[in-house]
Amino acid sequence: MNINLSAVIIDAAEPEPESAFWHRLLGGSIAKTATHHFLRIDGFPVFVIQLAPGHVPPKWPEGNSQQMHVDLTTDDLAAADRLAIEAGARRLRPTDDVDPASQNGGRVYASPAGHPFCLRST
Repeated sequence: MNINLSAVIIDAAEPEPESAFWHRLLGGSIAKTATHHFLRIDGFPVFVIQLAPGHVPPKWPEGNSQQMHVDLTTDDLAAADRLAIEAGARRLRPTDDVDPASQNGGRVYASPAGHPFCLRST
């Protein structure tokens, strides 16, 4: 028996800014319906941004559980940080807590809908 990850579903009260954010960060192509935006990226499962009226972002790390998060790797943490911020992310932790040259380096952000994700050095 094989089990494969086919999609990651991301709730958002407003799918447009959330899908635009992930598209800018990861590339790929987007197909949209009234309630779902499908982001297809080579080498990834499909990211589906799902309309969720009343969606409340997690209050993490100071509050409620983050529910889930995405880890992304990059060979240029400083450039990826700039891109993430320009695309609409907000930092959940300061950037000076990580040595960008470290193989274990990482930075923690929230997407426009408030979903936590990390950028880590490869």
